[in-house]
Amino acid sequence: MKKTVVLVSGGTGGHLFPAQALAEELLSRGYVIHLITDERVADYGKAFPANGTHTVPSATLSLSKPWLLPSKLFRLLSGFIKAKAILGNLRPVAVVGFGGYPSFPPVLAASWLKIPTCVHDQNAVMGRANRVLSYFVDAVASSFPALAGLPKRAARKVVVTGNPVRRVVMEQLAAPYQISSADRIFHLLVFGGSQGARFFAEFMPKVIAELPRAILKTLRLSQQCRAEDMKALKLAYEELDLKYDLQPFFADMPKRIAAAHLVISRSGASTIAELGVIGRPAIMVPLPHAIDNDQLRNAESFTKAGGGWIKPQAELEPIEFAAFLTRLRYQEGELAAAAKAALGHGKPDAAQRLADLVEKLAQPEAETI
Repeated sequence: MKKTVVLVSGGTGGHLFPAQALAEELLSRGYVIHLITDERVADYGKAFPANGTHTVPSATLSLSKPWLLPSKLFRLLSGFIKAKAILGNLRPVAVVGFGGYPSFPPVLAASWLKIPTCVHDQNAVMGRANRVLSYFVDAVASSFPALAGLPKRAARKVVVTGNPVRRVVMEQLAAPYQISSADRIFHLLVFGGSQGARFFAEFMPKVIAELPRAILKTLRLSQQCRAEDMKALKLAYEELDLKYDLQPFFADMPKRIAAAHLVISRSGASTIAELGVIGRPAIMVPLPHAIDNDQLRNAESFTKAGGGWIKPQAELEPIEFAAFLTRLRYQEGELAAAAKAALGHGKPDAAQRLADLVEKLAQPEAETI
């Protein structure tokens, strides 16, 4: 009989994408995959290769509204009981959590049932759910060599695997970077999740309006934007006579990253991983006001390697940003060097490394890491 591995993840792309990458690798090794997540999987998990998908109750704990704690704790307890029943029925050889509070009840239930467990953290700062779970699991897989927020008691459990990327991203592995001279087409890609899309929709037209005409003639902009911002953005760019492609969601995002000469984006973990595997320079605008400042830490790792530049949102001015873009546009060597450095930061074998760790945990004779 084929062995079963259960993957547990919050239902957003940042958690589901690395889980999907691991699922693809484990399937190629002959395992059966089941996914436990939340209802958001309907939006982000359509391509997830699981034999079965299960949802469990969960809740995000916060002390800012203490009167909600009893009901949230009850939901977590309900999730733990349901997850215990699911795991008891599936009898997996290992359970791997990818963060987010929806992963909390199933991973805790797996530990309670003495099933080998691991959590994977995508960011340079450990998530709050994973931080607690690190006391109970057998291993902690990290995307970065330095993982901030890791409890000292869990330090011995850490294995640096990198952040796995999906096969659709691996198809663009180390895509050759085509230098764009001053008179050739220059592809600029702008994206950044829901909050990033809103900010960039307001900010980028002001930047584009400040660019020299010589740059606008060769610029080809692809920008992710919310549906409600589409009309205003189209109007702004058409007035500037800019050639653009606006979409709420790019289904072919890895191809667009590979085609870009420069990326402007947030610095979520999956973005960092995909830029590194494909090898593209990026100007990173970390999500401000994040509780753990994880996007800033992610961006710092990427830019320290030479893969790009950090621009804090609070400090951005359209004229200055346009001047920075103009300088980069004509610095072919600097962009090419950043693309090479980005590729050096990537870990294309992350899915294999994480799968190796899972298989090690799943061995009956395996010792706690």
